[in-house]
Amino acid sequence: MLLAIDTSTAACTAALFDRAGRCVAQRDELIGRGHAERLVPMIEELLERRSALRILVGVGPGSFTGIRVGIAAAQGLAIGWEAELSGMSSLALLACGAASGSPVAAAMQGGHGELFVQQFDGEPLATATPLLNLPPDEAAERITAETVVGPGAAALVAARGRGEAIEMWPSAANSLKLPDELRSLPPRPLYARAPDARAREAA
Repeated sequence: MLLAIDTSTAACTAALFDRAGRCVAQRDELIGRGHAERLVPMIEELLERRSALRILVGVGPGSFTGIRVGIAAAQGLAIGWEAELSGMSSLALLACGAASGSPVAAAMQGGHGELFVQQFDGEPLATATPLLNLPPDEAAERITAETVVGPGAAALVAARGRGEAIEMWPSAANSLKLPDELRSLPPRPLYARAPDARAREAA
């Protein structure tokens, strides 16, 4: 069994796959906040006393708190089950939900009014731009895909003045659609920008 989870956005999502790679159970809930309280019960509901040999966890970018909740839960389960743990790109997971062979960009809100955004090509998915963290007007200059998906899609399309914005959320059920390089990341937060809080320098 393989368990996949992502808590990088207002959605809390988990999916369970069998050895053949078929999704045998999934949960997708738009909860806003409260991932720490909802994620573990969701996983328990999904597993029904089963365990997994592999775990995939969304490492961001996205909500600092949400990402850390997901990774902490995945690390705890990996230790308990002696399971293999890998990270996956949350933006790529988001783009998988709309992949049709045409270019697609995924966008999430970042801090200070900026966007986390990345463009992908083709099916299977392949990165077309680096992961970007930019104000909407600057992101609009870098993203050429007509279709933009995610909670930050409307802001990017509005700044660009063209294209289709589709508000959608990551679904862990799409995890195995990711290419290997986007689901074999280190299981640590991928913030794309430095956290606002900084350690105080010693006097």
